[in-house]
Amino acid sequence: MNKYSKTYKFTDTNYMVSGKEEQERMLLDYGSMTNTLDCGSLPKVTIINRRLNKIDFENKIKMPIGNDNLTPYREDINMVFSKNSLEAQGVIQEKLLTITVNKKNINDAERYFSSKEIELGNSFAKLDSKLTELDINERLRIFYDFFRSGEEDLYHFDIKASMKKGHSFKDYICPDTFEFKADYFKMQNRYGRVLFLKEFATFIKDDIISELTDLNKNMMLSIDMKPIPREEAIKLAEKKIMGVETNIAKWQKSQNENNNFSAELPYDLQRQREESKEFLNDLIERDQKMFLSTITIVHTADTKEELENDTEYLKGIAGRHLCQLGIFRYQQLDALNTVMPYGIKKVKITRTLTTESLSAFMPMKVQEMQDAHGIYYGKNAISKNMILIDRHELLNGNSFILGVSGSGKSFAAKQEIAQIALRDKNADIIIIDPEAEYKSLIEDLGGEVIKISANSSNHINALDINKDYGESKDPIKDKSEFVLSLCEQIMGTDGAIGKHKSLIDRCISIVYKNYIDNNYKGIPPTLEDFRQVLLKQKDPEAREIALSIELFTKGSLNTFAKQTNVEVNNRMICYDIIELGEQLMPIGMLVILDSILNRISKNRKAGKTTYIFIDEIYLLFKHEYTSYFIEKLWRRIRKYGGFATGITQNVSELLDKEEASRMLSNSELIVMLNQSTTDRDRLADFLHIPEKELSFITNANTGEGLIKARNSIIPFKNVFPKGTKLYKLMTTKPKEKFE
Repeated sequence: MNKYSKTYKFTDTNYMVSGKEEQERMLLDYGSMTNTLDCGSLPKVTIINRRLNKIDFENKIKMPIGNDNLTPYREDINMVFSKNSLEAQGVIQEKLLTITVNKKNINDAERYFSSKEIELGNSFAKLDSKLTELDINERLRIFYDFFRSGEEDLYHFDIKASMKKGHSFKDYICPDTFEFKADYFKMQNRYGRVLFLKEFATFIKDDIISELTDLNKNMMLSIDMKPIPREEAIKLAEKKIMGVETNIAKWQKSQNENNNFSAELPYDLQRQREESKEFLNDLIERDQKMFLSTITIVHTADTKEELENDTEYLKGIAGRHLCQLGIFRYQQLDALNTVMPYGIKKVKITRTLTTESLSAFMPMKVQEMQDAHGIYYGKNAISKNMILIDRHELLNGNSFILGVSGSGKSFAAKQEIAQIALRDKNADIIIIDPEAEYKSLIEDLGGEVIKISANSSNHINALDINKDYGESKDPIKDKSEFVLSLCEQIMGTDGAIGKHKSLIDRCISIVYKNYIDNNYKGIPPTLEDFRQVLLKQKDPEAREIALSIELFTKGSLNTFAKQTNVEVNNRMICYDIIELGEQLMPIGMLVILDSILNRISKNRKAGKTTYIFIDEIYLLFKHEYTSYFIEKLWRRIRKYGGFATGITQNVSELLDKEEASRMLSNSELIVMLNQSTTDRDRLADFLHIPEKELSFITNANTGEGLIKARNSIIPFKNVFPKGTKLYKLMTTKPKEKFE
């Protein structure tokens, strides 16, 4: 036969929630993709519905209850998972493109697919979809999941290992029993039936495929397409016109013979004439291709009665679209082999379509995000499926949570913090809290709240350092850069000149010498020690620096010039900075960020993940050096095995700052809640959000909005049960907190 095939998986796009113009653009792009398919190829688009085993699914995402004081909170989270799992459709949908070609040998086939993949990849990219080739084991997994439904978790097949043993993959994949009847089949204890789209409506709506695959059962729908060469297609169209005209001539002749010279042409013949001429016009003038198409559907059920009900349900959907579904009689085996993504077509039923008509069978619907070990962010507003995102799986796991006051920003952040704390014992969480909102949550989860202010008895040594500090091999070099920023912040941008910088660098080396010689053990130096070293220098500029930093070392704002006296090694740290004050704020934020950098570098060495949450992050961009420092941390944190999250209602202020805009661009996870008109428009321009999807962040209820992750934009709703202990810790509504 010399037939070769490859199967590609393509990601879904938000076609159903896009505006009319965007949908038209996507239909044209999908048509352009089908036009690139060679006339010698046999393409097949397959949509697979794989029903989740709710028990297995819940077991995978649920947390172990444990036996400690956090058990009630884990029970609350698990209850939310169970509730949303029951409300969800419980179906994972996969979308495949299988291409079959006839080639002389495998080398010719490989060359063909190699060149074709680039073209197809670019075509799908225009649809905001990603095309990924499946290897042989992944393709076999598709068949295994269908034939052995309920045994998905047992799949561990490796075809190479099987071939070495002389085993056939069919023995592993096929069901134990298979019975084919006149109009259905039975595999093991399940029933199945293959249907086909028998009659097409004159006008087909673009949501017919979406509705047919909305059945909450294991099923597959395949669209087989055979592109016809242009010359042959034109000849066929002309032949069709000639046939129609012949029928019209015969009808007119019979009417004339009956002396009925004024009889109008029947509507059916008029329609055939118009459609055949329009079809030829499409081929010649509108760059349309002709396709011989077959649409087949296989669905399965636990009982014969259930199978019959599902068949009637699918027929009803087709009927609403003025189409008709037929059942294959005595062809169920050939039909099953056709609908499966093997790359073959065994039935001879075809319908002639143009590129534009074929595009109406749009396979795109709505994007989903369900990573295996993901954090729960809410439910997809369209499909009702849970949104689970694993930040480790993102190219860049940094995040922003954006929304007006009262939209649910802090609640969303607390929900993520709680899940991380309860699920991942190897993760540290650090929070910068300018509004004292996180105290109850952190303390109840076993964390440490550190209140920082000029009058607080809590102190953090600005010169704390460990041997893994920074990203260069010389920690002192990186620390010197930090102290220089600190001094420049105190002295003002015009205060530090070349001499000052050289002196700061020299004195930092001196003040750390004994501590480094002792292998970073013992008592680290402080800012006051640094000032004393400056005073010992003969240069007058050294005294200028010492005088500038005196207020923050000997003076009333010396909280960062003393040895650290708080527990900074707890796995959950919350820096409460509500009383930091305007004068101490820029210095305090630099010191806190540097302390966080110390922690991250230490965790990297220990192989631990560090999550950082910064509420009201716009405050950091009010000062030049904190802006620079936070942007630098944002770029570097991934290398340290960490993730940063910024939370703010001041989106416009954020986008006005160049550093903040770069950080937003460098964040692959963005949670957008209700936005003001100005912020919404600016976000739409900055993140390229389609107009229709903006409706989800316009006058949205609390906890509703859009999530942008990878290249996907997903509308979501997040409703957390109010009667739980965890909700009482996370809510920020004054009335609920008071109650």
